[in-house]
Formats: sequence, structure tokens, C-alpha cells
Amino acid sequence: MKVLAAVSGGVDSAVALARAVDAGHDVTAVHLALARSAGGVGSRGCCTPEDARDARRAADVVGVPFYVWDLAERFAADVVDDFVAEYAAGRTPNPCLRCNEKIKFAAVLDRAIALGFDAVVTGHHARLSGGVLRRSVDLAKDQSYVLAVLTRDQLAHAVFPLGDSTKDQVRAEAAARGLAVADKPDSHDICFIADGDTRGFLRSRLGDRPGPLVDALTGAEVGRHEGAYGFTVGQRRGLGLARPGGPPRYVLSIEPVSGTVTVGPGELLDVVEVHGDAPVWSAGAAPGETLDCLAQLRAHGTPLPAAATVTPDSVVVRLHRPARGVAAGQAVVLYAGDTVLGSATISGVVPAEGGSTAP
Repeated sequence: MKVLAAVSGGVDSAVALARAVDAGHDVTAVHLALARSAGGVGSRGCCTPEDARDARRAADVVGVPFYVWDLAERFAADVVDDFVAEYAAGRTPNPCLRCNEKIKFAAVLDRAIALGFDAVVTGHHARLSGGVLRRSVDLAKDQSYVLAVLTRDQLAHAVFPLGDSTKDQVRAEAAARGLAVADKPDSHDICFIADGDTRGFLRSRLGDRPGPLVDALTGAEVGRHEGAYGFTVGQRRGLGLARPGGPPRYVLSIEPVSGTVTVGPGELLDVVEVHGDAPVWSAGAAPGETLDCLAQLRAHGTPLPAAATVTPDSVVVRLHRPARGVAAGQAVVLYAGDTVLGSATISGVVPAEGGSTAP
């Protein structure tokens, strides 16, 4: 099979590249230049000169052709601008999920197919069995959640060589192969915000939009802020309350038009029902009108037993026990055991005490 291996300059994609060669595929490596302003050597952003050099060295060690594709404009439009717009609308997006959907398995895959490649190889920790997406054996590193936006056709043209290995095994293999990235740290920040200051990044794009912090129990104004986009549902720290004493308070809701950020006790974050829009069924067609499943509500969240009601355009997920701090803009991913059934974008919730709201 003729495959295109996306190499980021990290250890996972380097080992995935090597395993694709070992599997007998005709492999070409490509490094994606996504964010020209990510920073210099040693920064925490993506697409640094160091990353590009590490990717090229991995291709040299493995012995395959190497290219760089400049997708910065597409990345800016489909991932960065979407990220900013979602925060401006009071939602909390997941840019890794959007990058997989719009860049790695849309822009890159489409170009790869047009160039005659059969599939795209990545270093994601997930498994594919007969075209069906499953969790990695390393649950701590599992990335099936951020891949659950992929369609069955996209998954048919994907290869994830690392899904049967733990991260420790991947690093040990990289060292044994002589790959210089064996001990390179993982990136944990939003890749296009090199300094990790998400609020500052959003302020540079959206400007100051002052508004009140309001206590949910009393209705009193308990502080001011410079932009509701600097908050997310469930947030506890950095609220800037004028009267910070008393029991802990959390962000309960964000109203972007008035700029009102409502705060209150943690128990008011509990939700029993999650509404999702634009479902994608990774396993194929929607699995009936109702189903029992496990629902995961954030990238590293604990899967919760649930019952889902499915329509062509939406999913209503009723949780068997409350979840806390569910944010609109994230994905709700439905599993049967370790198999991904599909995903939807969270648009609203029903709190544990009743009454629908957009978080």
C-alpha cells in the first residue's frame, strides 16, 4: 500500500513512520507547516524549526522521502479562526479535534488521495479494526476521543500503527531504532499558542469586552472581567472575584452578548442530560434511535454509562449519573465498550435540578 506518513517531529509520529515501513508499505513522510508564528526553537508551539528538523531526521533514519506541506492558511481558517469564534460565542472548543477533522483527515487526506496515496499514517494512540475506531491499549494516552469526528470513509484511509502499544513501549522502540526524539517531551498546550496564555491570545484577537461576574445564588455582581471569552464552564481559578472569600465558586455559564459570567457552587455544575448537534457516526450508520452506551464528555474525561436518543441532526444523551462542568463546544463521544460509535458537538445541557441551558 502506498501511504503518506504525517510526521510532526515528535516520538509518536516517528515510530508510526518506522512501523509503516516495517509493514511493507511504500512510505513517504510529510511534515505539516501549520502555524508560522508558533515560535522558535524550544517554544511549546507546533511547527517550530526544531520540529521540522526532528521530522526530517526521523525520515532520514528510516530511509524514506521527506516533504514539507505548507497548510498554514488552511489551519488558520479552519482551526485558529474557529477556536476564536467559538470562545467569542461563549463555547469551549477542542482545537485538536478540529485539526483532525479539517486538516489531517480532510486537507491532507484529500491531497494524498489526489496524489495517488492509499492512506494517511499518523502517530495517534488509537486502534482500527475492520475500519472501526477503538481505544488504544494505553488508556492514559488514548486519543480515540479526538478522532471520533472522522467518518467511516476517512477511517478507511487511515492507519494508526501505535494503538497496540503503550507510550513507554513507543519511547523504548524509538531509542532502539536510533531516533533522536525518543526522549522528546510531549506537547500539552494548544499548539498555536506557544506561550500557553490562552486568555492573552484571545484578547489579542477579540479585544477587551468588559462585563460582570454574577453570583448565581444572590444575583449580586461579585467582580468584573475584560472578556467573557477568558472563561470556560467549570473553571475555578483566575476568576478575579472582588470578594473571593467563602466556599469555592465556579463558572456556571457564559452569556457572550451581555458579557455576563455567572459563578456559583460546584454542585450547580452537575448535569444529567447532554444535547449534541451534527452527529458523525464513525462506525457507519446511526446505531438505531435509542442505544445504551458510554459517553465521554471531554478529551481526558471518564466515560459514563448513558442512554442516547438519536435523530438525523442531533443526539440527546441521558447520563445514568450526573457529570460536572460540561462545556458547549466540546464533543460528546459515544462508545460501546472500547469501540467508538460516533460523536456530536455539545450544544446544551439539562442541569441535575432540571431546566435546560446552554453551558
